[in-house]
Amino acid sequence: MQQIDADAVQWREGAGDDLLVVMHGLGSHEGDLFGLAPHLPERFTIASLRAPLPYGGGFAWFDFSPVDSDDHEAIDASADAVLRWLDSLERRFERVHLLGFSQGGAMAVQLARLAPERFASVVHLASFVHDGALPGDAALAARDPRIPLLTTIGELDDVIHRDKIERSSPWLDAHFDVDRRTYPRAHSIVAEELADVVAFLERV
Repeated sequence: MQQIDADAVQWREGAGDDLLVVMHGLGSHEGDLFGLAPHLPERFTIASLRAPLPYGGGFAWFDFSPVDSDDHEAIDASADAVLRWLDSLERRFERVHLLGFSQGGAMAVQLARLAPERFASVVHLASFVHDGALPGDAALAARDPRIPLLTTIGELDDVIHRDKIERSSPWLDAHFDVDRRTYPRAHSIVAEELADVVAFLERV
């Protein structure tokens, strides 16, 4: 059973009653995306998580695959760990939002698929949707209104395989209220993208 290391979570207290759960990419760590915290809206409490699987010098949410895989065992184990961590929090937040980069973005969508009633919005950066169907997909698509989702794509991204992006785009459109942005960047986050993330979070 995967576990989120509660002692490794990096926190920023917010002025409101919204929690933003932040999930890093493959081989990275909880401190990576936490660098965005000073730029994000002050009303959000931010919790940046460490993925549970050691990978190189960092951590992973599930095994790397350059092509599509519909094996949900590893990603679901990590998603279940995040849900249990949320359940363990002493503070109850009115709304929980998800932000993930690359593998963390796939995790954010997977969490919404497993528990569509629990999340208020998703920020899906330089990422994809894990292939295959899940029992919660129909409930996710049926939510009214649908969960707002910001998805970003880099025209020069050579890490996320183009087939994954092309398959994921219509899937997201069928299950979320999608705001899609494209940038002339590789596998990274650029200033214009960060500004769009801030505007999205302020709107939701």
